[in-house]
Amino acid sequence: MNEQLISFVSQWLTEQQEPMTALLQELVNIDSYSHNQAGRLQIAQHLQRDLSREGITAELLQEHDTYAVKALVGNVDGPLIVLSGHMDTVFVTGEVKKRPFTQEGDKAFGPGVADMKSGLVMNCFILKAFHYYQQTYAQALPFQVMLLATSDEEIGSPNGRKVIAEQAKGAVAVFNAEPGRISGNVVNARKGGSTYQFDITGRASHAGVSHQDGISAIGILAKLITNIHQLTDYERGITTNVGGVTGGTTPNTVAQKATASLDVRYLTVDQGAWLEAQITQCVADASVAGASIQWHKKVGFVPFEQKMSQDLLKVYRQQAKAIGFEIDGEFTGGCSDAGWTSAMNIPTLCATGPVGGYTHTEREFCDLTTLTTRALIVARCCCAIGCPLDTIRR
Repeated sequence: MNEQLISFVSQWLTEQQEPMTALLQELVNIDSYSHNQAGRLQIAQHLQRDLSREGITAELLQEHDTYAVKALVGNVDGPLIVLSGHMDTVFVTGEVKKRPFTQEGDKAFGPGVADMKSGLVMNCFILKAFHYYQQTYAQALPFQVMLLATSDEEIGSPNGRKVIAEQAKGAVAVFNAEPGRISGNVVNARKGGSTYQFDITGRASHAGVSHQDGISAIGILAKLITNIHQLTDYERGITTNVGGVTGGTTPNTVAQKATASLDVRYLTVDQGAWLEAQITQCVADASVAGASIQWHKKVGFVPFEQKMSQDLLKVYRQQAKAIGFEIDGEFTGGCSDAGWTSAMNIPTLCATGPVGGYTHTEREFCDLTTLTTRALIVARCCCAIGCPLDTIRR
């Protein structure tokens, strides 16, 4: 590893706690709910400006109604390492006004402070560290580092996945800055998952006078749910959950309409295909003449399989240990954009961002003491991968 490079980057990053916290406050105080296009554009523009004023070339990309920020430093002919993340949050517009960024000791609070605005801050400062090295020594890195931030991950990356596929193509490693686990660990595997919508149309009738003339959409849905829930297999890591249902009008009317939303999780791509085939069969088994079941997939993530993280995790653990930290990988049932890059056969590691907890809730926090240390570990990994390259190639 280039000792001059790592020495410079290490010293620079360890001095950035205050400006990193300041940028985190700015980002948290921008509402960037997944369905707020103006807010997502605002945060993308903010990131672009922050990097551009440091002299880093940062592009604002757009794919339909999804914005992304791409910034690159280093040798364009060298191996590409991607620092990925997302700018959207699950919190509806107006949440920032109710509870803006606050700090209590070493903890920061606010909408998306851990998931994953602190990760965006970390990635920005890693890029800045490499940029300042190039300026100071008037020489390019032996590799290239790309910051790539999309803005629709919390709703399944319907457009962001295309941006990721285009921009991350040919990368040798991806560090996805979802929040580090409370244990301090990173994530080396995640489930895949999909959400489905079911719309059932039966035939209404008076439940007392002409019950026999009706076809209950709710009855059809009940059978469908029972069959789908039986697909859950904890030993195989497969779960099915109908988490929302509506239907009918009054107790004395055979229900004409019913709807349901389904969440499924699985460990491998093959399991995902198997599940969809089984759901198709469940729909066929629940179908009744004179009624209809319309269904479709709303969103879906591919799984982040452990085999795609094992080599990169070794590098990460080595570099963490070099600065005094014992960090391991953990599995989680949650989905992330790490699935898209691992599906591209790119070695990927997730939850490399600062440590945080209680994400998607009002208790969400970020441990500010981990801002610089987690940045330093990823920066060291970039150096280890960029020279030499073969430590990570599959």
